Amino acid sequence: MKLNKQDVLKALENITVPGEGQNMVESGAVKNVVTFGDEVIVDITINNPSLQAKKRTEVDILKTIHEQVYEKAKIKVNVKVDVPEKPKANVIKGKPIPGIKNIVAIASGKGGVGKSTVTANLAVSLSKMGFNIGVLDADIYGPSIPIMFDVEAEKPLAINVDGKSKMKPIENYGVKVLSIGFFTQPNQAVVWRGPMAAKALNQMIFDAHWGELDFLLIDLPPGTGDIHLSIMQSLPITGAVVVSTPQNIALADAKKGVAMFQQESIQVPVLGIIENMAYFTPKELPDNKYYIFGKEGAKNLAEDLKVPFLGEVPLVQSIREAGDVGRPAALQTETPLEKAFEKLTQNVVEEVVKRNDSLPPTEAIKITTMAGCSAVKK
Repeated sequence: MKLNKQDVLKALENITVPGEGQNMVESGAVKNVVTFGDEVIVDITINNPSLQAKKRTEVDILKTIHEQVYEKAKIKVNVKVDVPEKPKANVIKGKPIPGIKNIVAIASGKGGVGKSTVTANLAVSLSKMGFNIGVLDADIYGPSIPIMFDVEAEKPLAINVDGKSKMKPIENYGVKVLSIGFFTQPNQAVVWRGPMAAKALNQMIFDAHWGELDFLLIDLPPGTGDIHLSIMQSLPITGAVVVSTPQNIALADAKKGVAMFQQESIQVPVLGIIENMAYFTPKELPDNKYYIFGKEGAKNLAEDLKVPFLGEVPLVQSIREAGDVGRPAALQTETPLEKAFEKLTQNVVEEVVKRNDSLPPTEAIKITTMAGCSAVKK
């Protein structure tokens, strides 16, 4: 029997492509049909890469042609898989918050490396440079930002915004702050499972009246866990900063922190690594540097991972003292510490600018000027 191409195409209209609603002719999946006597060759392209989908497509075509065209037809099916391109690594996720231009997550693979201290000092440095800044303390189980901003006794007020009740962040040193620490007693342990912690975070993010912010810094808990994933699913994170000490043990965990953000399913750009407690300089010997935790470990890690090295912060007693009394060390004037944090902050802003320039304008609001990095708000 001599097969007819139109009969074959008509039969194939009864088959649906795996994972699609249209039939394989209407959808354009069938690329070519060639008939010669009782032989027929069908070329088809599908988007589903699974072996099951390929096998099902082939079996459905064989069965349909045998039943509806000619039961003894000799059929060859060429199934090609064309997987759609994956989103670019810099795709921004999450629901944007109106008025917030850039959201920077501050993370560390390990606890005790000074992540919250760095966050607080970055925030006040950005504020001194003229930016509008907010800090979200996402460390649900160990909130320390209220202490560092000297606002631990404060309670956020409810305000009416467009007919809705919103939390008003606590403000000090020109920085707006929200933390779970405002809603718990100082000696109360937060014993919550992941979903409850995530719900509390979402309330602080979306039920707060942040207003217009150039940067919202998120102080993440140590490690790579539930809170991190919840934040990245909820918000369009502009980029992440990883804090580490030069010590090998801390670097091993910092490497995991970077890897978390670079995972294919997450793909949050890493703005760079900050080395905290880089060296110790005694007050009596200002020219001496003692590398207590190792030398340039985080700097070398940044080079190995091909991410920017944002700078180093020395191990200085006054940084700890300033954090404990609620006045971040970056607020000091005309000191080496102020200059160190200022340089560090400039590097972070520059990386945010570069990162935003690599995205289509519709997906990120760009910082259009670097003037804020050189001008201190009077």
